[in-house]
Amino acid sequence: MNLKIGLSTILFAFLCITQCYSQTTKADSILYDFNHRPEKILVAAHRAAHQNYPENSIAAIRESIRMGIAIVELDIRVTKDNKLVVMHDRTVDRTTNGSGKVEQLTFKEIRSLRLKHKDDLTDEQVPTLEEVLLEATGKILIDIDFKAAPKHIDKALALIEKHKMEDQIIFFLYDHKLSPKLHKKSPDITIMPRAHNQSEVEEILKWDYIKVIHVDESFYDNALMKRILDANVRVWMNALGKYDTMEKTERNSGFEALLKQKNINIIQTDLPEELNNFLINRKFKE
Repeated sequence: MNLKIGLSTILFAFLCITQCYSQTTKADSILYDFNHRPEKILVAAHRAAHQNYPENSIAAIRESIRMGIAIVELDIRVTKDNKLVVMHDRTVDRTTNGSGKVEQLTFKEIRSLRLKHKDDLTDEQVPTLEEVLLEATGKILIDIDFKAAPKHIDKALALIEKHKMEDQIIFFLYDHKLSPKLHKKSPDITIMPRAHNQSEVEEILKWDYIKVIHVDESFYDNALMKRILDANVRVWMNALGKYDTMEKTERNSGFEALLKQKNINIIQTDLPEELNNFLINRKFKE
């Protein structure tokens, strides 16, 4: 009888653990790493994983998720009729088969367009912010580069709150002084202010709600970056341009060079799969 009770108890515990595990999403795992494993370098896919799909597209977001990338960086603009869409440029000329400024086109007009990948036209449409949120739920973090006028931020925050996505959002701010205002509006969203010098880093570190700072190579200093890390704040740096180009020219040369700046733990790149594989192989060799 006791043996039966014991087996029943073990089985019940196993089922409970299995159920809890099944409810853990990819985003939960990434968030755990983000908040509790500063030694792990996280990869951010610039404009999503756009090597094989159009930048800022749903397909590129899905590709980022498939690759196991931690963060997708997306650019948000607003249409003439106040619809938030994902588009890097002020105009649709470079990335679609249309022309004109995003803010001067209606959503219907933008929706009729198709996104380009390199010089080829695809079936991908310009996505809305809401579509992106739905696609990413439970799967990946989103770094929002908000390129619309500040007056539209409340609209974005409302959508994020509607879909309960606050914990999956990193909201990038070019002007760090806007951080307190945004934090007051949405205290559960992670804010990433950009620092342009040491003085701005010192000011940002006074806010205990900041979890990540976007730094620049121009003022990188090991001691300063370590101060950021010691404050339980992540250090974000770009591989875009210089280091990505080096990586394309000679494999591993760009990422090796970038990581000589040892106190960084989020890297944004146009080569997310390559960087992800590089970091896995690097960890394996240690």
